[in-house]
Amino acid sequence: MSELTVLQAVRLKGRVSLSDLAATLGESKDDVAVTVERLTKSGLLSDGKALRVSPDGRVRLDELLAAERMQIDTEALAAAYADFRAVNAEFKALVTDWQLKDGRPNLHDDTAYDAAVLTRLDDIHHRVTPIVAAAAAQVPRLSHYSAKLQAALDNVHGGDTAWLSRPLIDSYHTVWFELHEELIVAAGLTRELEAKSGDAQ
Repeated sequence: MSELTVLQAVRLKGRVSLSDLAATLGESKDDVAVTVERLTKSGLLSDGKALRVSPDGRVRLDELLAAERMQIDTEALAAAYADFRAVNAEFKALVTDWQLKDGRPNLHDDTAYDAAVLTRLDDIHHRVTPIVAAAAAQVPRLSHYSAKLQAALDNVHGGDTAWLSRPLIDSYHTVWFELHEELIVAAGLTRELEAKSGDAQ
């Protein structure tokens, strides 16, 4: 388990338990615990009620991400991110339409309306999958986002629509947000700059 993978996962979550960290990484709790213990002892992670990246850990993570970017084909990554931006706008609209109907909170009592929104999710998933693959060709650790998005989609199709947008779980929206953050960092951008351009969620 790489230092970068664990530090970045904890940073994206903000605060996270060891069990939830292992789940989001798709790794065994015991394997993740070994790396977490090492990073905690070296002062890069703080372990209180939940794990979080320490100030020293943020410095180290920035160094690791910068080194990772040195190995990236910037043109290929920029192309993948441009493709993601286009789909991202549609996904943001979809989440809004899921949460609101006719400008009011969606009570989810109109099955036809909800079904139409979920059909759009299937199309977005079909389009984002090759984008994730293209990004992962440059940053291999991003490949697990395909499985995480698919798992959330499977839960939605299984009838648990909380997996579309509920925070604090690896819902489709949560995973999408974290993937977006990864692409911003890999492209050498910041969320602040992307927010100004209207591309950040």
